[in-house]
Amino acid sequence: MKMNGGQALLQTLKANNIDVTFGLLGGSMLELFDAIYADDSVKYYGARDERAAAHMADAYARINGGPGIVLGAQAGPGVANLVTGVTEAQLAYSPLIAIAGMISRKHQGRDTFQEFDQVALFKPICKKSIVVPEVARLPEMLNDAIRLAMSGRPGPVVLHVAHDIFSDEFESGEISRISPVFTAAPGDTQIGQMMDLLAASSKPVIFAGSGFKSKQGSQVLRTLAETLNIPVVASTGHADIMPHGHPLYAGQSGPRGNAVAGGLTRDADLILALGNRLAFNSTFHSHDYISADAKIIQVDIEARYIGRYFPVDLGIQADAVACAEAILSKIKQGKEWDSGWRAWRDQFETDLSSLSSQRMSEALDESQPLLPTRVLGEIRESLPKNAICTIDTGNACLQAADRLAHYQCPGLVTPLDFGLVGFAYAAALGAQVAAPDRPVVAVMGDGGFGFTMAEITSAGQHRLPVIAVVIDNGAWGAEKAYQSEFFGGRLLGADIESPNYAEVAKLCGANGHFVDRPGGTAEALSTAIKSKRPAVIHVKVDPDAIQALRKDLFKPPKETS
Repeated sequence: MKMNGGQALLQTLKANNIDVTFGLLGGSMLELFDAIYADDSVKYYGARDERAAAHMADAYARINGGPGIVLGAQAGPGVANLVTGVTEAQLAYSPLIAIAGMISRKHQGRDTFQEFDQVALFKPICKKSIVVPEVARLPEMLNDAIRLAMSGRPGPVVLHVAHDIFSDEFESGEISRISPVFTAAPGDTQIGQMMDLLAASSKPVIFAGSGFKSKQGSQVLRTLAETLNIPVVASTGHADIMPHGHPLYAGQSGPRGNAVAGGLTRDADLILALGNRLAFNSTFHSHDYISADAKIIQVDIEARYIGRYFPVDLGIQADAVACAEAILSKIKQGKEWDSGWRAWRDQFETDLSSLSSQRMSEALDESQPLLPTRVLGEIRESLPKNAICTIDTGNACLQAADRLAHYQCPGLVTPLDFGLVGFAYAAALGAQVAAPDRPVVAVMGDGGFGFTMAEITSAGQHRLPVIAVVIDNGAWGAEKAYQSEFFGGRLLGADIESPNYAEVAKLCGANGHFVDRPGGTAEALSTAIKSKRPAVIHVKVDPDAIQALRKDLFKPPKETS
């Protein structure tokens, strides 16, 4: 059967059961757009900026398991605009496939309009940057890109396709798909060693990470915790791996977590790190968050991360879920696994109850101007249990990281290690495409929302009822906190003025709500969810309610006499 490159790419996507793409229209791959137009089994969601389109595809992949497809349809600036989105996916280990348009082959190397070395640009920020040499290789190389993006620890792959390859025709046989790959579990000897270390402990904790970010993974983790009666903490950005309120779940540990979870990993005598790199964002590579005396069992899909930041007593290269299932299959029925650490667990239950009371008190605080913690408490108490939350980086979102509630996994999408501001709204649109029956709420600061507020129009055009809660402290809050604490309050560039985003939303055809009083966020959120339309809730909060997260970045301020 004869087909052109655009049709071949579409058929390869379909062969792999990929039925959603994101992007921004450009002249470098109009044949692909034409093929999608002619085949309504594959949906296309257009954004106003390629960066936003990449975030949409990234979040879509994280919610549905991937891969996410983004079309950098215009050679030159359109492809260059993908850099931030691809880097975000690389540092979040998200299976993103970027199809990057290139100028025609006959013009390459001649300083042609919009020509630059895009292949080299992407090499350091993705798993592989691949050039398709001819149209007949396109299906094979797209399959290779999907396989690579989804294998081992996932990540983005960029496939560069010249303009003329999309229009070239070739005789194609049957378009194939990638074969499923099954992940490995530890052997009996390794499981036995794990059980021996566990039996000898008196203060064990499960420190779980992204290896459990799926409905199946979350359920297996919950069963493991309940069977062993061991508290669980989550690594940074993965607070959805266990249901909020579960009696064995402490929430997020580390510098962006809570004191109870942090105390567990700091005081434990055994840390069972499953699907967790123990990396900087969760530990600051510091014994302030990881016990210096604990024995560590670390299980990770990639061997290079095992023992990289903290020495381990047992390191196992395996899939976290498969490992948890293997442990459960070997546990002796009837053994009281909690007998040796009952006092440890009882103290944890007391501490967790105290934290819950503290968070409830925050949610009822009547202070005005509003405190961000009050706003986050209202969000936590108001959202349906099947909601998905996306959050940004920044001071308001630092406080949000462990104060939201998640009951259904995957249910939280964050920038993770890239620390990207302006991510959450576009990510929410992609998450909504992946889960059309679940409410999706983006929690952002006023500065971050300004990055991608044009995507309100994308939400309206594609009828995506995403809700943005913009917590407005009138500043680049993290930097303002540092300037205030370490630079004598000498502020430059920290304070910002934003429009009334509720009114901006209305101009773009969405619903808008402005809040400046206690209880207003919950009311607006309830109204927005019921409307099933895109909405922006602009919440004005106390500009002084900011905090400096990192105390090691700057020299202490000099004392004045």
